[in-house]
Amino acid sequence: MEIIAKIDVLRERLAQEGTIAFVPTMGNLHAGHIHLVEMARQHAQCVVVSIFVNPLQFGANEDLASYPRTLKEDCEKLQAAGADVVFTPTEQELYPVAQTMLIEPPSIANELCGASRPGHFRGVATVVMKLLNIVQPQVAVFGSKDFQQLFIIRELVRQFNLPIEIIAGATQREDNGLALSSRNGYLSAAQKLEAPRLNRTLQQIVDNVQKGNRDYAAIETQSSQYLTQLGWIVDYISIRSARTLARAAPEDRELVVLAAAQQGKTRLIDNIEFNIT
Repeated sequence: MEIIAKIDVLRERLAQEGTIAFVPTMGNLHAGHIHLVEMARQHAQCVVVSIFVNPLQFGANEDLASYPRTLKEDCEKLQAAGADVVFTPTEQELYPVAQTMLIEPPSIANELCGASRPGHFRGVATVVMKLLNIVQPQVAVFGSKDFQQLFIIRELVRQFNLPIEIIAGATQREDNGLALSSRNGYLSAAQKLEAPRLNRTLQQIVDNVQKGNRDYAAIETQSSQYLTQLGWIVDYISIRSARTLARAAPEDRELVVLAAAQQGKTRLIDNIEFNIT
């Protein structure tokens, strides 16, 4: 496995490859990331993983400075998982001048997570476009835990006619249902015991809808109130069309319920895709 920090060196290295699968990450890797790398291995001869904590997607009061940076441990995990190249650019390498050219995502970027994180998905879309242009893979693999991000990246690839197949990796979970996340490390012992309730609440919503309840607004409100009473700070719980991310209509059959809520200062997100008949 090669670790490369320079764009020109990476491009020269990848020029000799037939097919490339790409997994962009911000590091501090866990089993969910490794699952994506293993998926990538099934789709190309060369697997490239990037590790870059992207400042454009962090707000003024978010955890850019304190975001865990564990490059040595990450590279050990990636070598064991069979990655061929790890791209580790510095901020200066990826943004040699002020990034005034930005990708403006669709209006859905201002809803759900985007409502409380203005500009977040603009930063995500911009860095993903830069990375895809640098690596030029045939396949790129993203996790489904951030469903809104996955939706926006698929739109990016579709609307800019990029010759890249986007593959979604299923959310990896602990045995208690908690979605794996780099931010889980911020949870106290008590908070980590409580955190799986978010997924259980979403599963209860799925069961409720599949049993015929179509009063989505009432379901969302009741679920938010339930978590709030237990000490959660709820950002949103929302039932949406899995195809468009618009608010679910009675005729929609492919749905996703998404949530973001805080345990203490730790913001957790989760979602469940499901169908109704």
